[in-house]
Amino acid sequence: MYLRFFSRVSSVMAGPRPVVFSGPSGAGKSTLLKKLLKEFDGVFGFSVSHTTRKPRPGEENGKDYHYVSREDMVAGIANGEFIESAEFSGNMYGTSKAAVQAVQAQNLICILDIDMQGVKSIKKTNLNPIYVSIQPPSMDVLEKRLRARQTESEESLHKRLQTALVEMEFSKEAGQFDVVIVNDNLDEAYEKLKAALLQEIQKVKNTTKA
Repeated sequence: MYLRFFSRVSSVMAGPRPVVFSGPSGAGKSTLLKKLLKEFDGVFGFSVSHTTRKPRPGEENGKDYHYVSREDMVAGIANGEFIESAEFSGNMYGTSKAAVQAVQAQNLICILDIDMQGVKSIKKTNLNPIYVSIQPPSMDVLEKRLRARQTESEESLHKRLQTALVEMEFSKEAGQFDVVIVNDNLDEAYEKLKAALLQEIQKVKNTTKA
């Protein structure tokens, strides 16, 4: 069962505009983000999500997730403390306003890696992020990339591809994203990503120098 909720942010958050990254697994989001973080060290930060699931071995509270009870998370959603939240396989997940504000308070651009439903939810808030969609050049290429990982069963691979098809169609809808980057050539895709974020990056750098 998969449920998604949203809450309206009462006012536009102070600090650098966050960046919402979305796109199917295998599109190359992680690779592009690593390049971005390496080139612009000290400019970006990640919000720590909340979850009701138990920590896995090696995970740390406050670093990997904020681990909370279902009661506390339900209450937080009801109180409007979350930008977006979801329930998947019996566990709740969500992005709190406080988590994003904690990153912005450090004069960092907060990165949110959000799925399609999360994008729709965030659009109903006043968060005002830059929406970036990273897409594979084709379903065939995506399938080859996912198979090359050798981490998927045929069933899970089929589900990922079905989800990817829906997300790829969603990315084509006018007004959903500020920029859609087709990751066919990594270097070219990275230059497009950098160009889309350069104005906000420069703001952070100028504030840091001031």
